[in-house]
Amino acid sequence: MEMKDRINTYYPSLTKSEQKVALCVLERPADIIYFSVTELADFAGTGETTVMRFCRKIGFKGYQDFRLSLAQNQTYRKTDIGGERLGLDNDHDITRTVYRNMLNILHSSMGLLDHSELGRAIACLDQAGYVQFFGVGASGISAQDAKNRFLRIGRRAEAVADGHIQSMMAVSMNPGDVAIGISVSGSTLDTNDMLHKAKQNGATVIAITNYAKSPITSIADIVLLTAGKEAPIEGGSIGAKISQLFVIDLLCEGLARKHINHTKQMKEKTARAVIERSY
Repeated sequence: MEMKDRINTYYPSLTKSEQKVALCVLERPADIIYFSVTELADFAGTGETTVMRFCRKIGFKGYQDFRLSLAQNQTYRKTDIGGERLGLDNDHDITRTVYRNMLNILHSSMGLLDHSELGRAIACLDQAGYVQFFGVGASGISAQDAKNRFLRIGRRAEAVADGHIQSMMAVSMNPGDVAIGISVSGSTLDTNDMLHKAKQNGATVIAITNYAKSPITSIADIVLLTAGKEAPIEGGSIGAKISQLFVIDLLCEGLARKHINHTKQMKEKTARAVIERSY
């Protein structure tokens, strides 16, 4: 059943607040697929729980299930950030368009950068006894890369993929430690749950996310925004990952500049340790 028909079928049985959400979806479906649950709630003038009730009442397990179905109903062509349609006529068009898309991602990332928040994050990380990165899926890969970057400059850091190990590590954190959650949507249940656990045990929480209004930002002490919002069927986009890695690189560079001599020594030491494992 088409999303429009499904909503119209259930519309009479919805509460007035839920009908506000329904009308927003019917009017702006192409925009809604890029909204977090918090953004849709604000847009509709309701609460997050109302949005969740709306999703369940029209037959979905939750908001992300609803967004996926909504995205599948959209008849749109992928465009880059500048709005230009992705060229498929020849290799030159594809190369140029993807190249411009990546540049636009970095430009947008610079525009979203809050230097005050970045400075606070670097200061917290500089004093941290231990740093734990949390992320799953594509963001979990970014977390692994962040761990690698931190180790290269001599900073104790960890990032694991196993959910059970993540839980144990989260509850083992202490005051003075820093938990960094990476999530494009900011609505990843596993990541947010780990950050809750870490915060309850005294850790400072830093969120790296594309959505300023999302559940992860209500948990975080410090929020660093990334660019490249993606629809559910675009999960794991390179653009979003580039923006995440850009922020991670800023954190590493900030830490490195605070202790230039020590960083230089650790880079040489870690580089030699890796070189010795190669022919």
